[in-house]
Amino acid sequence: MKQESIRNFCIIAHIDHGKSTLADRFLEVTNTISKRDMKHGQMLDTMELEQERGITIKLQPVRMDWEYEGEKYILNLIDTPGHVDFSYEVSRSLAACEGAILVVDATQGIEAQTLANCYMALEHNLEIIPVLNKIDLPSADPEKRAQEIEDALGLPKEEVIAISAKEGTNVEKVLERVVQKVPVPSGGKDKEELKALIFDSVYDSYRGVVTYVRLFSGSVKKGDKVYFLSNKKEIDVLEVGYFKPKYVAAEELHSGEVGYIVTGLKSVRDARVGDTIWQSSGSEVDIMNAKALPGYHIVKPFVFAGIFCTEANDYPLLREALEKLKMNDSALSFQPENSVALGYGFRCGFLGLLHMDIVQERLEREYDLDLIMTAPSVSYEIIMKTGETIVISSAADLPDPTKIDGIKEPWVKVEILTPKDYIGNIMTLCSEKRGVYKNINYLDKNKVIVIFEMPLASIIVDFYDKLKGLTSGYASMNYEYLEYRRDHLVKLDIMVSGEKVDALSAIVHREESFYVGQVLTKKLKDLIPKAQFVIPIQAAIGAKVIARETIPAFRKDVTGGLYGGDYSRKRKLLEKQKKGKKRMKMMGKVALPQEAFMAILKK
Repeated sequence: MKQESIRNFCIIAHIDHGKSTLADRFLEVTNTISKRDMKHGQMLDTMELEQERGITIKLQPVRMDWEYEGEKYILNLIDTPGHVDFSYEVSRSLAACEGAILVVDATQGIEAQTLANCYMALEHNLEIIPVLNKIDLPSADPEKRAQEIEDALGLPKEEVIAISAKEGTNVEKVLERVVQKVPVPSGGKDKEELKALIFDSVYDSYRGVVTYVRLFSGSVKKGDKVYFLSNKKEIDVLEVGYFKPKYVAAEELHSGEVGYIVTGLKSVRDARVGDTIWQSSGSEVDIMNAKALPGYHIVKPFVFAGIFCTEANDYPLLREALEKLKMNDSALSFQPENSVALGYGFRCGFLGLLHMDIVQERLEREYDLDLIMTAPSVSYEIIMKTGETIVISSAADLPDPTKIDGIKEPWVKVEILTPKDYIGNIMTLCSEKRGVYKNINYLDKNKVIVIFEMPLASIIVDFYDKLKGLTSGYASMNYEYLEYRRDHLVKLDIMVSGEKVDALSAIVHREESFYVGQVLTKKLKDLIPKAQFVIPIQAAIGAKVIARETIPAFRKDVTGGLYGGDYSRKRKLLEKQKKGKKRMKMMGKVALPQEAFMAILKK
């Protein structure tokens, strides 16, 4: 097949706007999958979790053969995730395409992630094909939504295709527009050096790592020796082919095509998303001067949480489960962690809250583990007085404050799309979370985009829930990482009966430390059971105590059994009790119940 007959495109949309359903209709219309084999919806969402939640977690490519006006075409479709946590994966998918179908719900209109994904596609110079989905619903308003698309994105409303992916209405018109509008794949000839972009990689227990690639120049076949340019690793190609949507082996992959390469590697860490597969065009291999395709960087996790087993004996099973998950998810990181209250576990790094939630659910479902997950936190850059910079993900790892010159935390740009009636509520919420107001843009007379810059730590726990509550569920949010910024951050220690509890330490802003200290000490007072002696609970910054609560001792009436006699008898017993309590306070240990840790860690 000639390169002029190939079209590479993807589908981008906000969550639940119907892009996976549209992909299903494409598979039906092009006879890639027969209706008899369409056992369930979302054929490209292969994970059980994806089908249950109705979201795309892992991108999925597919090759379709389509005849238009007597000409045969190869249409390579990549169904991408819609959530902000997987934006890097989406960006690499966009780099493998020349066009993008932008799906907008005709009942809801443009959402925050619709804009984010569309701007990302425009940055990659992709041809955008706007589509309004769900026109079969009674609440659909195609005219109004088409005008929204024109006002917000500058795409003429006359070019918007109104479809119903569920019923198959106008789906063929979308494919016709793809053939007409999406450019022919750019790239060199087959005889040039091989350069292929890895836009995804998965681990197969029989084949090893399988890389999903788009060839920009050259060709590759079984038996070739190729290299990864990021780590200069050499591999033998075990198989090449394309997706229908299952693996279909081919003799050779050519420039402009999308397909897979079986590498035989044992970990996806060696074949990261965004890397370049390279092969010299001549007999000499000069890998040191080979130039990689642009845009590659290693994905760094920004959200961290501790994972522990409720049964201590399950620790080896948890380690094995995490190692297997990491084979298919290079963004997941973990290292052993020991907690006084929760025992042995792992400190894990994630791309965001959805990524964390998916990993937890997969561990519990696929490996039958009963887990405890601590509240998420972020990583911090610690600037030492020596000039060295170290990165920590837990307050317990913070070095001696006398050696620290400053602390930096990650900041993000937050875009909130909301009806204008809720602007005041959003402004108040963002200000309380240390947000810095940047701009406000009106999409139309009712919808606005409010832009803030905020610390990532302020939005990872309950910000989204509060946002939905304050806007009656109408607001949507998107965020992107900006940079690490220095601020007045301090370590807040919690002391119970004079002893620091490292698992409850936190890094907080100095202005918020008093309030956070008060909340934590009051919560612990309600959760820690009484003892035979007084238990002080303190929140401190360094040597300065900023909040305190006291759990009183059990009181026992030791004089209740006495009757009559001199008062000195009662006094003697009370003094004896007082000495006993004093000795117990010096020697006694406070056993913190696991419920107390969980209530605080989840707060």
